[in-house]
Amino acid sequence: MALRRHVTILSLCASVAMVFLTVSASAESKARIVRLSEVQGAVQIDRAAGDGFGKAFINLPVVEGSRVKTGEDGRAEIEFEDGSALRLAPNSEVDFIRLALGDDGQKLSAVQLVSGTVYGNLHPKKASQKDGMGDDCHLIVADETVSVAAAAHFRVEFSGANQATVAVLKGKVSAAGPSGQFEVAEKHSATIKFAKDKVAESNRAEPAKKDTFTIAKNYDSAPSDEWDRQQTDYHDQYAVMGGTNVAGTNSSSPYSYGMSDLNYYGSFSNLPGYGNVWQPYFIGANWSPFEDGAWAFYPGAGYMWVSGYPWGWMPYRYGSWAFASGFGWFWQPGYGTSYYALPQVMNAPLGAVVPAAPTTGHETIMVGRGLSADPAAGILEHLTIRPGSAGFGVPRGSVGHLDRVAKTMQRTARPEVVRTIQPASSLAYGSGFGANAPSMTGTSAVGARTSGQESTAVSRAHPH
Repeated sequence: MALRRHVTILSLCASVAMVFLTVSASAESKARIVRLSEVQGAVQIDRAAGDGFGKAFINLPVVEGSRVKTGEDGRAEIEFEDGSALRLAPNSEVDFIRLALGDDGQKLSAVQLVSGTVYGNLHPKKASQKDGMGDDCHLIVADETVSVAAAAHFRVEFSGANQATVAVLKGKVSAAGPSGQFEVAEKHSATIKFAKDKVAESNRAEPAKKDTFTIAKNYDSAPSDEWDRQQTDYHDQYAVMGGTNVAGTNSSSPYSYGMSDLNYYGSFSNLPGYGNVWQPYFIGANWSPFEDGAWAFYPGAGYMWVSGYPWGWMPYRYGSWAFASGFGWFWQPGYGTSYYALPQVMNAPLGAVVPAAPTTGHETIMVGRGLSADPAAGILEHLTIRPGSAGFGVPRGSVGHLDRVAKTMQRTARPEVVRTIQPASSLAYGSGFGANAPSMTGTSAVGARTSGQESTAVSRAHPH
């Protein structure tokens, strides 16, 4: 048993080495930081800080060496710099073996699927004569490596035993390992069966057994297909709105993660003297972007500020926050590509509290309301949004036309009870051929206004 385990570990190391050798040895690079962009139900993260797994929250940075796992009702999404996403279904675990940048600026990513089901909606930069090498993107399953060279949307299921299934919803992926090299086209799937005994015992004459694969011209639906489709629809709908995107505000920045949330939870406008700036909806005169969040420790970087707001990624990692009398706090995208562990602040009003990182300790330190609690597995039928909340606690995509609700609240300055968008009753991929799911668009109904007292959402129903 010990011999088999040793051989398995060596085999995995060989697979990882094979992945990394596709990039020249001189392409040693800077570390990358990506984003835990969605957390539902029971989700845990190991931040590679030596403390093991702990409770996960949205906006926690994910670094090389991090691990993320979901429980029976848990789902999670990790968003990469270019807006690509890796999603974990319930009872799944992934290890981020490699998150780095090559000498030519290409992104080097290798993620190991330990168990469960993951969805990849990836669009790596392709290699070209002008730009040099393309991004290097791999998902490792046991000792098989799934590679993505161009935009693709796919699902990988791995029981942790002796079989894995790769289903391609859009685009194509390739795989290589002991089973050989093969390609899985759009609307096709591949079933990989892992050999139980890969190495013959010394007293046996039989050759080592190999993994095998079978290609099918369709794929079966899975329980989390609809959820994956809803997340994809959300990003597709809100990534670019009204011609405003990262490229439009900052042509020198290659980053687009978090852009969907900025367009859903707030809006860009032109502020004289400052240019194109962004503000969240539902803020008051006394609101500060540093009221709610936490300090999370990361080896090599120290404490990083983590915002508790669902949109709270890009405004705290790039550009700067500023304050203008009569307008309030706003975010300026900036023109650099530097990643900040601490928010950058300009023109803070007198008495404003600007985050200052703790100087000792490793534990997570909550500030204000801290980090948003994980949304339960069900969806609220109605949700109460309060003035000054800045969208805190509003699940993304859960309310249609959030901008209209914001305008109503701006007139009344009172809480609004809104009806949420409910998930579809049938699987988005029920046919096994990627049938379209209902749009995320939907309508919001502004209900009876509550009193100015503290309110909570009611009528939980419709579990995912």
